[in-house]
Amino acid sequence: MTILAIDTSNHTLGIALVRDDTVIGESITYLKKNHSVRAMPTVEALMKECGVAPSELSKIVVAKGPGSYTGVRIGVTIAKTLAWTLSLPITSISSLETLAANARYVDGYISPIFDARRGQVYTGLYTFEGGKMKEVKPDQNVLMTDWLHEIKKEGKPILFLGHDVHLHQESIRSILGETAVMAEGSFHNPRPSVLALLGRDRPAEDVHQLVPNYIRLAEAEVKWLEGQK
Repeated sequence: MTILAIDTSNHTLGIALVRDDTVIGESITYLKKNHSVRAMPTVEALMKECGVAPSELSKIVVAKGPGSYTGVRIGVTIAKTLAWTLSLPITSISSLETLAANARYVDGYISPIFDARRGQVYTGLYTFEGGKMKEVKPDQNVLMTDWLHEIKKEGKPILFLGHDVHLHQESIRSILGETAVMAEGSFHNPRPSVLALLGRDRPAEDVHQLVPNYIRLAEAEVKWLEGQK
């Protein structure tokens, strides 16, 4: 099985090709640039470099959010278009779970963080159990301080990872103290090869029914709904 994985849900643009258990190619950049311009050329370049033709692909796996509204839409749209035109199965995976899976062999709980501004974050709580990622608390959009008080009740060490963790480090330390562990280095980058492996054995989805998971409405949608009252 040869999987093409696509993640444009945040600043990281990640594309990977995985054949069975082997990563044959991976491209990761962390730049505040327009993914709509760079994503498809990156897919084409990686496939060409790895000598993989579109007809050799077996499955598409995509990060479905949460994250940047525009970024999530771009990745999901590209993945659905490829799956439809190439008649391939498609599976979507939480962007937060993908990030959490970087620490899948860590003993304890994992809290991946994407900043959502105004003191809020996108996060969830995961653990690695029985060789698989397990969701302890679902992905959500929440005030960081509320989240910290909630997970403090778990009474276990919690690893925080993601490029935005540093924005909330003071709150994390003050509320959780020594039970909080901060990831370092490459742990903060979502890996598209990990995304591919997460989606490899999960069931395919209806390509027409697959939609991004924004968790919260965009500001424009909120204002529109308010105007309908």
